[in-house]
Amino acid sequence: MARILIVDDDENISALYEEDLREEDYEVAVASNGKESIEMLKTFTPDIIVMDIRMPEMDGIEALGKIIAMHKNIPIILNSAYSSYKDDFRSWGADAYVVKSSDTGVLKEKIKEILGRADREK
Repeated sequence: MARILIVDDDENISALYEEDLREEDYEVAVASNGKESIEMLKTFTPDIIVMDIRMPEMDGIEALGKIIAMHKNIPIILNSAYSSYKDDFRSWGADAYVVKSSDTGVLKEKIKEILGRADREK
């Protein structure tokens, strides 16, 4: 069972993603901001991280850099309602960028694609 860390300050989105991903048989943990996600990584090692960008305390771009420095092998999907971040070079370290939506189909497909790629590389 693959492990996913969802990092988003919007409780409704986090709950939606958590429920939908558990239905796909993933083990899911949730953090409400970048700082909390980095703390969680001390005790929880996910197979993939789905991270929002605009969050309090530590945004997703800053957390992305810190996570990559500590855990180079954990793929990260940036998931933001703001498509303008796609053009921000700081977001290019992520493995994918998905525009946030209540329709989780695109996100779930991207997760499967990246986890499948990681399995093939092992």
